[in-house]
Amino acid sequence: MFTRILGIWDGHDSGAALVEDGRVIFASNEERYTKRKLEVSFPYNSIIAALYHSGLKAKDIEHIAFSTTEFTKTLERVFPHMKESYYAFRRRKVRKPHFEDFRHNLKYTLTSVGVLPMCTYLSKSIISKQLKRMGFERFRLYTVDHHTAHAASAAFTSGFGKALVITLDGLGDGLSGSISILDNGKLERKLSIPARDSLGIIYEQTTNALGMRELEDEGKIMAMADYSFPFDFEDNKLKGLIKVRGTSLIASCNPRKQYSLIKDVAWQTPREQVAYMAQQLLENAVVKLTSNAIDRFSIGNVAFAGGVFSNVKANMKLRSLEAMKRWYVFPHMGDGGLAVGAALYVNNMIDGTDSFDFSAYLGDSYSAEETKHALKADRSLELHDDVIEQQAKHAAELLDEGNYVFWFQDRMEYGPRALGHRSILAPSSDEEAKEKLNLYVKRREWFQPFASSILEDDLARLVEYDGKGLDPYMTNAYRVREDVSTQMVSVVNIDKTTRPQVVHSDRSPYSMLLKGVKRHTGYGVVLNTSFNLHGFPIVRDPEDAVRTMRETRTKYMFINGVTVRNRRAT
Repeated sequence: MFTRILGIWDGHDSGAALVEDGRVIFASNEERYTKRKLEVSFPYNSIIAALYHSGLKAKDIEHIAFSTTEFTKTLERVFPHMKESYYAFRRRKVRKPHFEDFRHNLKYTLTSVGVLPMCTYLSKSIISKQLKRMGFERFRLYTVDHHTAHAASAAFTSGFGKALVITLDGLGDGLSGSISILDNGKLERKLSIPARDSLGIIYEQTTNALGMRELEDEGKIMAMADYSFPFDFEDNKLKGLIKVRGTSLIASCNPRKQYSLIKDVAWQTPREQVAYMAQQLLENAVVKLTSNAIDRFSIGNVAFAGGVFSNVKANMKLRSLEAMKRWYVFPHMGDGGLAVGAALYVNNMIDGTDSFDFSAYLGDSYSAEETKHALKADRSLELHDDVIEQQAKHAAELLDEGNYVFWFQDRMEYGPRALGHRSILAPSSDEEAKEKLNLYVKRREWFQPFASSILEDDLARLVEYDGKGLDPYMTNAYRVREDVSTQMVSVVNIDKTTRPQVVHSDRSPYSMLLKGVKRHTGYGVVLNTSFNLHGFPIVRDPEDAVRTMRETRTKYMFINGVTVRNRRAT
């Protein structure tokens, strides 16, 4: 009899995951179904998709885990319109209210409250009713603390037998971080970092102060920071907001005061310099905290989760620590990964499983018949059936000619990164192709760099690889080697770094494509960005792909054994 555990998360970037017999067999986020980026509603569609994929019915699930029962999350469960109202406000789908600062400060006041008496009871009651309406019958419902779920996601998918596990984010269940140890199959928390001392909130509030959307545009702050002239940390006007003392973070003031100070600095300082200050503060703090933790607990293998570790430049600095032997960041490091973390923690609690078979490709897949049905609905598309080897060869030829292509294969990726199953690809050595892609499809800010995919055999030839473990999930930046800079012009940032997905050399479609590119150029590398329209989630199904191809007038797509040419392409 298999142990089956459904993990759910019904907050920012809601989603569901299904764990069975030591494997994560399905995981997806609700945004892919509702088309609302970073969806906040209860993950009905993700749960249905998980059951459909596994061939199970709701009544077959005996264990269900969910995370976070703090006061504000419970309040949103009781009054769902509050969650919707804040979602529209945060994503700027409404006009700017006169009381914006008041609402901003109220949020941080309430979210720092943590878990109060009755919160867990109320949350469990509401979640249970929602599940029963979906047909779940005899199940045990577990609550998993926010940072415990983050820690479990990293610890139990890292492959480490013994590891230090560090979580950092904005806040959740009254905390902004934790330090735990994985050893002998058990995850034990050693230290907690209070919500008031949140490094993530400082970065969020800098994002807001610079006119961008908190919980969404922090990556833009990281990218913008590279366009500031560098200066010493002693000259950083934000340096006093938070300090590292041993294995603790200590904020100098509460979030309301922080926001006021950051806005004052932003008013008098060019925005790229403010971004540099926030990035420099983040990097210094996480590196010092991690270094101190390694020294304190004498453990060199470190696994990370939490939204702070979506910052690939900070992750690059972490990897450079001499005392760190091996390094791992859970690929869905933000709150969108809490469903997996909750399920893994409960599975470990039930039967002791401490290392799970995990892959990034955990979402929906579509048969050749379903794919062709969607494609044939648009008569402007010219279709040709191809074996995957031929598709990979053809795509490599088009890239070598300076084209960008849509690439849609097999199961959807889990997490925020496109990893060669729902990707848009362009040549890594062609600046013009990159600009065309940005103009017609991505429409990103000019300072945001594109990521890369690199065959593992070519990684050390293209970047300064440190040997601390391959990263197939795009969670780290590397410095590009000077002698190959012309081969990397469309995927290198102004600071000479790139954020690569390392692709194993095997018989997978994406690996075959990169090998085809290598035959033309000498290197297995391409520009890889997510398959989506600006402001929308990554595409999920063939209908999404067709819609995107039509709206962007893209000429070429390779999708589940069908090569597509758009007759209306520009």
